[in-house]
Amino acid sequence: MNEFQNRQAYHQYFIDDKYVAGIMLLGTEVKSLRDGRVSFNDSFCIEQDGAIWIKSLHIPPYSHGTVNNHDPLRDRKLLLQKREIARLRAKMKEKGYTMVPLRIFFNDRNLVKLEIGLARGKKLHDKRDSIKRREQDRELRRQGH
Repeated sequence: MNEFQNRQAYHQYFIDDKYVAGIMLLGTEVKSLRDGRVSFNDSFCIEQDGAIWIKSLHIPPYSHGTVNNHDPLRDRKLLLQKREIARLRAKMKEKGYTMVPLRIFFNDRNLVKLEIGLARGKKLHDKRDSIKRREQDRELRRQGH
């Protein structure tokens, strides 16, 4: 099925915890996702008024939509249980944590789900280490090991 990964998040952050949340979408947004159109550029999650929101997630307007089409960058509410929100809020108060969207997918009931990660930012030397390790793994696979 359709699954969209935020590859940049794994490059920019260390992911400590992952949560799967429902996401409140309009009909044209779901249709646009089924067409395989979404961009994670600069998207992030925040806690506001006791709820978790995703900001700057770009879902382009549906190609066959009419005047009822959606705003591509609107804020969307995430559907989490209260204890998960409380756990995320407590972690966010710790220094250096942020919530980033990791992937969007359709579950077995064809509902759109968003996986968010509790992440700490990587320093430049950490990013270099990740690149070096990835290139070494690629070279080993190329040699047939």
